[in-house]
Amino acid sequence: MTLIGRTRARGVETLTLDSPANRNALSAALVGELADALADCGKDGDVRAIVLTHTGNTFCAGADLRDPPDPDALVGLLRQIVELPKPVVARVTGHVRAGGLGLLGACDIAVASGEATFAFTEVRIGAAPAVISLPLLPRTDPRALARHYLTGERFDAAEATRIGLITATGDDADDVLEPILDGLRRSAPQALAETKRLLTAKVLRTFDRDAAELTALSARMFASADAREGMTAFLERRDPPWVL
Repeated sequence: MTLIGRTRARGVETLTLDSPANRNALSAALVGELADALADCGKDGDVRAIVLTHTGNTFCAGADLRDPPDPDALVGLLRQIVELPKPVVARVTGHVRAGGLGLLGACDIAVASGEATFAFTEVRIGAAPAVISLPLLPRTDPRALARHYLTGERFDAAEATRIGLITATGDDADDVLEPILDGLRRSAPQALAETKRLLTAKVLRTFDRDAAELTALSARMFASADAREGMTAFLERRDPPWVL
């Protein structure tokens, strides 16, 4: 059973997260399949750009707590999106939580419909948004990110756009996406690759400097007693004991 759907239209490859059983959570299997699909697109001269989207009402629920990916594998996936010599555009029409926001941060462009919602929920289960900070910290508003990291509050697409998490939003994500894809189709492939390198240089420096430290932090936090209790409470649909 494949977890990544693939279609192509006029040089744009659409990769669809299709794991409804866990709301497209980042399982080890999904991370591996997505990495393979992106690698294929990177080598295919007929692919001008990639759209990353989803089935169902959730773009990505974050890490799969029952089958989490290795932190190094998640770092590798995020870096792969940033380094891919072709634009990667996220199309969101549903909920995005925790690790799923790292995917948005890694993409070059991200659009969302009005029904999309977002939340950095790590602190509520005793963890920290460590690895996903690699693409997010260089690209989003630091004061807003502090609030959302520290509180785990849910916020809407307008706020996501204001803080730089999303490029643009509208009632219909496809209407927002249409002129973006038209522009990419009109652009020379080598020019796109070199322009993307200009835009991602700061993000890649963050990976080079901080990836090892944040990977270790992620592993340490997820192995902590608080995280074990937080994940158990989440799966049992109850509050963890630190909730006041």
